[in-house]
Amino acid sequence: QVQLVESGGGLVQPGGSRRLSCVASRSIFSFNVMGWYRQAPGKQRELVAAITSGGSTNYADSVKGRFTISRDNANNTVYLQMNSLKPEDTAVYYCNARLGISVSWGQGTQVTVSS
Repeated sequence: QVQLVESGGGLVQPGGSRRLSCVASRSIFSFNVMGWYRQAPGKQRELVAAITSGGSTNYADSVKGRFTISRDNANNTVYLQMNSLKPEDTAVYYCNARLGISVSWGQGTQVTVSS
């Protein structure tokens, strides 16, 4: 298991940008996949973006071209750069780490997109 701590959430205006960070309690180098999920009120948690240990990325169609996931293995951190934010991006964003069958989650960080 690994502890994951997200930060960077907050209130942002439509069209604005925000960068989320997820810091792990130990090295993320060996994790197969690290990702960002989000859950809006009344909706199921959904995958936003994921990145493999080899650097391959995958994005939800709704965020392609606007969000970018990256990982900094030296600092045990995964980032989610969010640009051109829309009100429908409002949600709690969770960091996720997978190693084999083991899955760890962070506590989440709220992102609210509103004018």
